[in-house]
Amino acid sequence: MPDGLGVAVIGAGMAGRAHAGAYRTAPTLFAPTLPPIRLVSICDVNPEFGTAAARRFGYQRYDSSWRSIAEADDIDVVSVAVANSLHREVVEGLLSAGKHVLCDKPLSDTLEDSRAMADAAGRASSVARVGFTHHRTPGIAYIRELVQNGTLGTVLHVSGRYWTDYGCDPQAPMSWRYLGGPGSGALADIGSHLAYIAEFLAGDVVSVSGGRLSTAVGKRPKPLGAVIGHDHVAVSDEYSDVENDDYAAFSAEFHHGVGSLEVSRVAAGHPNSLVIEVFCENGGARFDQHRPAEIQLYLHDSESARNGYRQVILGPQHPYIAGGLPMDAPGVGFGLNDAFGYQARAFLEEAAGFDEASSLPRCASFSDGVHNMEILAAVAASAADNGKVVAL
Repeated sequence: MPDGLGVAVIGAGMAGRAHAGAYRTAPTLFAPTLPPIRLVSICDVNPEFGTAAARRFGYQRYDSSWRSIAEADDIDVVSVAVANSLHREVVEGLLSAGKHVLCDKPLSDTLEDSRAMADAAGRASSVARVGFTHHRTPGIAYIRELVQNGTLGTVLHVSGRYWTDYGCDPQAPMSWRYLGGPGSGALADIGSHLAYIAEFLAGDVVSVSGGRLSTAVGKRPKPLGAVIGHDHVAVSDEYSDVENDDYAAFSAEFHHGVGSLEVSRVAAGHPNSLVIEVFCENGGARFDQHRPAEIQLYLHDSESARNGYRQVILGPQHPYIAGGLPMDAPGVGFGLNDAFGYQARAFLEEAAGFDEASSLPRCASFSDGVHNMEILAAVAASAADNGKVVAL
C-alpha cells in the first residue's frame, strides 16, 4: 500500500470541484502536519468534466464509476458530491469497502435513505461525516462563541435568509435539482445549510410551523448537453415539469428562542446571499456572506445615545484563522472556498487518526445529517397541512 492517504472525489460539478480544491489546500492549514496526501482520482459519469477536473486540481487519474473508487487499493478517503438521490448507494458501497467518506449535504433526498445511511455508518469501521461547511465559516463560528461564552448570552430570536438566483431565469436548463418530491428543491439545496447554521447558533430545533413551499417556474427546457452545477447550456424546445420548490420559508422553535428562515433559488440578483442574525439577552450579531471577513456586533455596553452595531474585522483572534491561513492577519479576507479547506482538513485529521486535541473540531456525523433531514421533512409536512406545527 502507498504511504499516506489517497483521496478521491466523486462528482466533478460545482461542489465536487470545491472538495477537490480543498484537499489540495488542507495540508497547508494548521498543525500538526498531516501524513502525505495523494490526490488520486476524480470520478464522474461525464468524461469531459471528470478529466478536466482531474487535470485542473492535480489528481492522478479520472474514473467513470464510483465502484472503481470503492475497489481501488490506493484510495482511502472519498468525498461524495453527486445528486442527492445517488448518495445512499454510493456512500453505502464506499463504507462497505472500508473507505472514509465525507458526504456533501443534504445527506440524501429522503429521510428513509438518510436513516439507512446513518445505520451503515454505525456499522462501518471507517469514518463517515457530512459536510456542514458553514460550521467552518469564521464569522459564524465567532458568533457561536459569543453566544456560548455569555457575551451575547441566550438567543431570543434568529432571523435567516439564503437567497440564490440560479433558477430565476425560466430558460435555465432542466437538471436533477428540479426533480423530486416537496421540499427537495430550494429547501433541501440551501435550506439544509440555513437549518444547521441556525441550530449551530441557537441550539436544536424542537418544532417548525408556518411551512411554505412555492414553485415559481413550473416548466424548464431540456438541455442539449450536460449541465454542470448551476451553468446554463443550450436548450431544446422541449420542456419538462419542475417537481419541487423554488422558494421555502418556515418558523422554528428552539430550546431557547424562536426563528424565521427563508430560502429561494429565484431571487434575481442574489447569486449567493446568506444572512443570519441572532438577537440575544445581551445584544445581537449579524453575518452576511457578501462581507465574510467581518461580523456586525451590538452589545448593551454603552448608553443608548451612542450605542449601535459595530463592525468587527475578523483576524487571528477569531476561529480558524491563526495558524490556519497562510496569511493569518486581520483584514486579509476569506470566503466559502476557505471553509471547504477547513472542512477537508478536519476530515483528513480524523481519517489519519489524530486525536480530538488536534487543530479543528470534527465534521458533523451522519446522525447530525439525519437530524437535518428531519427538519426539512417537518417543514414539508407543515407546508402540506396549511402551516401546522410539526414537532421534531
